[in-house]
Amino acid sequence: MTSASTFSVSTPLNPFSLFFSHLHNNLRWRLPPHQVDLGVGDGGYLVEGSPTAMDQAELTSEQVLRRDIPWETYMSTKLISGTSLQLLRRYDHRPESHRAQLLDDDGPSYVRVFVRVLRDIFKEDTVEYVLALIDEMLAANPKRARLFHDSALADEDTYEPFLSYIALERKLVHTREKFVRPKNQNGIVSNGEASNGKKPFTTIDDVLIGLVKWLCDQLKKPSHPIRGVPTAINCLATLLKEPVVRSSFVRADGVKLLVPLISPASTQQSIQLLYETCLCIWLLSYYEPAIEYLATSRTLPRLIDVVKSSTKEKVVRVVVLTLKNLMSKGTLGAQMVDLQLAQVVQSLKAQAWSDEDLLEALNSLEEGLKDNIKRLSSFDMYKQEVLLGHLDWSPMHKDPIFWRENINNFEENDFQILRVLITILDTSNDPRTLAVACYDLSQFIQCHSAGRIIVSDLKAKERVMKLMNHENAEVTKNALLCIQRLFLGAKYASFLQV
Repeated sequence: MTSASTFSVSTPLNPFSLFFSHLHNNLRWRLPPHQVDLGVGDGGYLVEGSPTAMDQAELTSEQVLRRDIPWETYMSTKLISGTSLQLLRRYDHRPESHRAQLLDDDGPSYVRVFVRVLRDIFKEDTVEYVLALIDEMLAANPKRARLFHDSALADEDTYEPFLSYIALERKLVHTREKFVRPKNQNGIVSNGEASNGKKPFTTIDDVLIGLVKWLCDQLKKPSHPIRGVPTAINCLATLLKEPVVRSSFVRADGVKLLVPLISPASTQQSIQLLYETCLCIWLLSYYEPAIEYLATSRTLPRLIDVVKSSTKEKVVRVVVLTLKNLMSKGTLGAQMVDLQLAQVVQSLKAQAWSDEDLLEALNSLEEGLKDNIKRLSSFDMYKQEVLLGHLDWSPMHKDPIFWRENINNFEENDFQILRVLITILDTSNDPRTLAVACYDLSQFIQCHSAGRIIVSDLKAKERVMKLMNHENAEVTKNALLCIQRLFLGAKYASFLQV
């Protein structure tokens, strides 16, 4: 799989297909008011207290495209020009092959007409119809998005109408306030601006930042309860390749919106959503500010839960590649060791995978985990943990190699570390620390040739026995193990396992 940092775009990034992905997959085309009572305000916009999109009748794109739009009326009211009318009549209700030829011959002219209709006309039927035309155009050939960047359209702000509709939807989602635009006697909604008004063109960064805000809104409060989130994730899985999108997404606190979606999936739809969510996390694993959040959230254990239970190769691949990227970042390598990822990797390697990238990533991940275990199992790290007086089940405590290779180091400074362990039994109130200290004493007894005698001479037995009545089961269990090994000695203690 290609590194996110090596993605290149031969032409300017085209979010147009993402706008129409939303319209095609997420929004439901609404029936005109004379066919169903929508509970909408003037101009066809939802008003406070009106039904949601789920309560409204639905139309497919094909049904929308069968509408007859009164283009002549728009020309008579000077909302479109005579030239635009001619182009629309050539294109309208024509076979796909005929439309394709028109776009090949004079694509920028048709794009100009579509954009101007969306900019100047706000009648809902017409807006939906033109959006469906553009959706159909891009679905048939995504490369047609380049037409929106053609030099012939240098004087057109091609993005502005789409951002206006997204801004309107964000307003409705956030406030549910009544939104009414004045309309004239022909039912045409005015945009409220003079046609010759000068304003800066929308830049590509403006588009991406605005789109990221809208996508975050979709993840927080979807405009459609079934398709809203999948559509937003699908868009992000494409957009997060771009640096400006990553930074905007992190600044919008978007990373935390992805974490709840990382969970084992069973249905085909949920598997695809999981895959694209993990793909987003993989893209973010190349961006340091995002990694800071990933390191302090539940992302890592969720990813490991997914890779343990998933049988879908593409899901496993993207999660393993993500973990490989995160391995060397801050404390994430140590967290992976604590979460017993090494055992998971061993299990994954035993399965029959066909993807070479996945096999290579598993081998790399295994080596990285070994290095982390070795580093975390050093005696210096162990000493630091004991001297701080707060113990946890880090890998070294249950690593037989650590005890075998470092048992003689416990003799340094007149058994200083052993004495501190015994002191912890008297001074700590933390059940986890007490349990680990008891376990480590039992390991010393088992691994050191004179362990039983040394621990007895340091008066540890009485302190451990007190803990056998501790209210915490983990403490009781490890105190019992320590006493058993203390009484049995090294010769028989090896038969006792936790």
